[in-house]
Amino acid sequence: MPDLNEPEWLTRARSLSTAEVSDALDYYKLPGSALGIRPVAGPSRLFGHAYTVRFAPIDDAQPGTVGDFIDRLAPGSVAVLDNGGRMDCTVWGGILSRLAAHKNIAGTVVHGVCRDTAEADDANYPLYARGAFMRTGKDRVQVQAYEEPVALGDVRVCPGDLVIGDADGVVVVPRARIQEVLEKALETRALESEILDAAFNGMPLADARKQFGYHTLQRAPDRLTDSF
Repeated sequence: MPDLNEPEWLTRARSLSTAEVSDALDYYKLPGSALGIRPVAGPSRLFGHAYTVRFAPIDDAQPGTVGDFIDRLAPGSVAVLDNGGRMDCTVWGGILSRLAAHKNIAGTVVHGVCRDTAEADDANYPLYARGAFMRTGKDRVQVQAYEEPVALGDVRVCPGDLVIGDADGVVVVPRARIQEVLEKALETRALESEILDAAFNGMPLADARKQFGYHTLQRAPDRLTDSF
């Protein structure tokens, strides 16, 4: 839920799609589109700052645990869990989904798999991952680091980065670039709306796109040309 004291541009940006944000990232030559991460349970929408957790295979001297970090997360944050992309054991399940929903966590994104997806659906909790698999990660992996950079698909995620998810997947915006990226995405949305309005009113789509500069909307300034 948005903060009533947040700036107006951020409130408007909460409705942006991942496609719109991805185009804005392209404009600034920033990575951020997390390949292979998709919605697997709950609402296909999340928006919040990353709390990062990195997992590793267990040390023989120390049994692994996967979920005690849940008490560290603030309401509105997104749990970003890097299990190295492993598909053979989970680091997120039903207890965590239900508790995270109760704590008003914005959602969870896993570089790996999750389980108990029906419980996430029941809790109306947004859950993204590479897929679902039932085998527990307990005693197979352990937490290696909290609040350090992690990998999410092919994207680096740092604590506090903005994570946005919808039915198309997940994008990550670096914390220091959030405002300029989201404002660019909002600007692009407005221009695309004008293109569509012009086309609805009879202008050929090619002409409408040329008039409003459609083909350069996500092109970085140093790549702009007069060619359409």
